[in-house]
Amino acid sequence: MINRLWQITEFPFQPARLQHFETILAIGNGYLSARAAFEEGHAGETPATLVHGIFNHAPGMAVPELAVAPNWLPLRVTVDGTAFSMKTEACDYLRPAGGVMLGYRRTLHMDTASLRREVLFRAESGSTVRLEFERFTSLDQPHILGQRLMVTALDGAPTVGIEVAFDRRDSNNSDHWRNVIAAADADQMTYSAATSQSGYRIAFASRLIAPACVEAGADEHRATLATTVRLEGGSSVTVDKLTAIYTSRDVEDPLQSATVALKDAAADAYDALYEQHCRRWREAWDSCDIEIEGDDSAQLALRFAAYHLLIAAPRQDDDVSIGARTLSGMGYKGHVFWDTELFALPPLTLTQPTIARNLLTYRYKRLAGARQKAEAQGYAGALFPWESTDTGLETTPQWSDPQPDGSRIRIWTGDTEQHICSDIAYAALQYWRWTGDDAFMLAMGAELVLDTAVFWGERVEAKNGRYEISRQIGPDEYHENIDNSVFTNRLVQWHLQQALALLEWLRVNAPDVARRLVAELELREARLAHWRDIAARMVIPFDSERQLHIQFDGFFDLEYVPVLDYQPRVGGIWHMLGHERALRSQVIKQADVVMLMALLGEEVGPREVMLNNFKTYYPRTDHGSSLSPAIHAWVAARLGLDDIAYEMFAQAASTDLENNQGNVADGIHAAACGGLWQAALFGFCGLHLTEDGPQVDPKLPAHWRRVSFSVTYRGEKHHFDVANPAV
Repeated sequence: MINRLWQITEFPFQPARLQHFETILAIGNGYLSARAAFEEGHAGETPATLVHGIFNHAPGMAVPELAVAPNWLPLRVTVDGTAFSMKTEACDYLRPAGGVMLGYRRTLHMDTASLRREVLFRAESGSTVRLEFERFTSLDQPHILGQRLMVTALDGAPTVGIEVAFDRRDSNNSDHWRNVIAAADADQMTYSAATSQSGYRIAFASRLIAPACVEAGADEHRATLATTVRLEGGSSVTVDKLTAIYTSRDVEDPLQSATVALKDAAADAYDALYEQHCRRWREAWDSCDIEIEGDDSAQLALRFAAYHLLIAAPRQDDDVSIGARTLSGMGYKGHVFWDTELFALPPLTLTQPTIARNLLTYRYKRLAGARQKAEAQGYAGALFPWESTDTGLETTPQWSDPQPDGSRIRIWTGDTEQHICSDIAYAALQYWRWTGDDAFMLAMGAELVLDTAVFWGERVEAKNGRYEISRQIGPDEYHENIDNSVFTNRLVQWHLQQALALLEWLRVNAPDVARRLVAELELREARLAHWRDIAARMVIPFDSERQLHIQFDGFFDLEYVPVLDYQPRVGGIWHMLGHERALRSQVIKQADVVMLMALLGEEVGPREVMLNNFKTYYPRTDHGSSLSPAIHAWVAARLGLDDIAYEMFAQAASTDLENNQGNVADGIHAAACGGLWQAALFGFCGLHLTEDGPQVDPKLPAHWRRVSFSVTYRGEKHHFDVANPAV
């Protein structure tokens, strides 16, 4: 029986949504991801395979970006000499000029991370065939990629030609690659190249496994393998293409390794490789799946969110991280933001802790870049870049692309959105508390938490007997360089308190590590006393009369815009108001004070204050970022605001599936995926840690009958079945 709640299907063909489906139907294995471009190509497509860590700063580009790898997908078919394409218009369906597509369905099977496409195609000769394409990127052997084509003759006795290729010209980012070498013989074809600036080398080797003779061809840009088969009516032929990929991040000689891996894969054959791949996915879903009874749309959305986090999550590599748009598109150029630590990482901490450790190790390995940034701004300690790549240096562009009027907008986030230091510390401490991984904390985590605390201890400013932080950007990026962001100030206060407690834990449990870090980070008693003083006297903007937090100094002096009245709308209010007016208004880009409540919960204040905060800032929030609705759903659920909670959950769930922000062509929103998972478990199920381990305090939507899930706490799996007594 087919379970449709594991499938995303495009039926019929929707060429107007070509790039949307390329993104949402992407496949991957934590080493690379491949957008769902068609094997034969199509006008307007954006084929892209993105490999973790392969960044390049090509000439003419403002900042480095992930380099789109050479395209390994090309597989072109002819039927009686007619080239197969997704052409739909034809005057004569019996003998269509140039051929015609008569039927189509494409399905992403999330349970097995495989993509299948079925097409009925009639050639100009009148012969009709069914083409069935399948592809997967092995989770069991991440350097192995598989493709299968089955052709069935439905009408006529067609001659079918099949050609597979590597072609630099298929890459929409070919300026990144130099020193291309293509070669082919009857056994395999190979393709290698190097990035123009960073010097990474990449190599592919492919084999075409077919029942007929295989012919090879190559020139300086292209390698091909081809075969021809004649079919009788009702008969079928299956051909497989296996590809191996390595880069110089993996091995010294990528081409040699790809060739050896391909030989071994071919010995196993496609079916065995695919079964091993599916077995690994069954194991992954056993830890990560959330089952919902009573809401099929929520069930599908949660699996979709988990799937896209899993295919971007590095399993064997602790020197890369998940970008804001995963590995599914070129949005934000593949850069890593706070989206990883506060949105994508928590679901992995609780279900795939080994992967979560890899992501935190990526940050630890880039402490040198963070220290360099802090020093450049005149501070000690570590200040992590707002946008990070392979180097650990700040890679945020300083200016936007040209606006419609030709002007450019100054981008300040790389200069003054500094809360990322505490975001990383929060993630490290959350990981430690859930996993009990003392080895991580001793080797890496403590240094991350303490050295970012050193930065904050120098960054704060003493004024009138209090401590303030000026010129900041909080999560609400519509307001730049403001003073005393309550999100930033309160999180810094929490950060310093946690750093002091952590140092005491080290002194008791690992005195040698404590002594080493005290010496290396210069944690003199005067510095620690300063941290205590900051924590005690930090300015936390608060309106005592209205019993609510003030987002930043002067926020309520700005123009009030009734955001909830601007419905229905396409796009954010920022676009309606314009950049300058948005800066002068109370319109909030995304969860800010609400985000603070999600992270710190009741530590922010009593229920009355939490409700006042939510009711004040919710109607002022534009949700101009995909991460915002899920956080509102989480907090609203805990506050008993059931209708708002589910409305925000549904909005978050449709971010990528329905493209409700209009930019899914640029890639999956990692923060929306991780936020949706947290809204379901931390919000609706009330999952939290106690002295006795994880517990739940459910506030399920009225129509949800049951939620079933598992989390890992200190190495043990805990399973929860949360029933709704009202249903």
